[in-house]
This record gives sequence, C-alpha cells and structure tokens, in this order.
Amino acid sequence: QVQLVESGGGMVQPGGSLRLSCVASGSIFSGNAMGWYRQTPGKEYDFVSGITWSEGGTYYSDSVKGRFTISRDSAKNTVYLQMNSLKPEDTAVYYCAADKYLRTTGWGAFLGIRPTDLNSWGQGTQVTVSS
Repeated sequence: QVQLVESGGGMVQPGGSLRLSCVASGSIFSGNAMGWYRQTPGKEYDFVSGITWSEGGTYYSDSVKGRFTISRDSAKNTVYLQMNSLKPEDTAVYYCAADKYLRTTGWGAFLGIRPTDLNSWGQGTQVTVSS
C-alpha cells in the first residue's frame, strides 16, 4: 500500500490561489490513478479531480472545472492540485487518494465513495477561503 502525504493547505481570500501537493511513498503502478476528494462538515465526500498515472488523463467535477488544474510529476511521485479563483464554498478538508483505474468503469469508480474506500489515502489538508 502506498502512503500518501498532503501539504499546501491554508487560508486564502476569495479569488486567491493555493497549490496542494500529494507525495506518494513507494511505487505507483502505471495502471493507477490519483485524485483529490474534499469534505465539509456534515456533507458527503466530493471527488473534485483525478489523473491517471500513465496517460495523464484527467477528471474535474463541474464545481471546479476551469478553476482547478491537476498534474503529476512522475519523477517525484507527486500529484498537484492548483486551485485558482477560490471561493468560500471551496472551504473543506482535501484528501489525496489512489487506486487502480479501469477503463471499464473510468472515473465513475471514484465517485460517490469515501477516499478510505480506495487502496491508499492521506490524512487531509485544510483549505479555508474567507475574507
């Protein structure tokens, strides 16, 4: 099991930017995908973005499309989430997670579940957007 550690969270004003990082210890298999979930108190987990490790195919939820960009650095075993034009509703704990990516199920397998349902997940980093 790959260990994942997130960093980069913090407090920012509306319209500002943050970049989250997720470093994986151990090898990430080419058939895996990594992504970001977020959760606000009392709400379900929301899968906001994902990237396939080998091909770099990406997914964005409608709520972040056009504002967030996910990328990976294979040499550093790291996934990034660049978050621009942040809104108060982006306030949440953001979790990195990883698991196999199957063409038969696609990103659908990552939706509607908890990051702890996947093979690997991190402890989360708080993002607060407030004036």
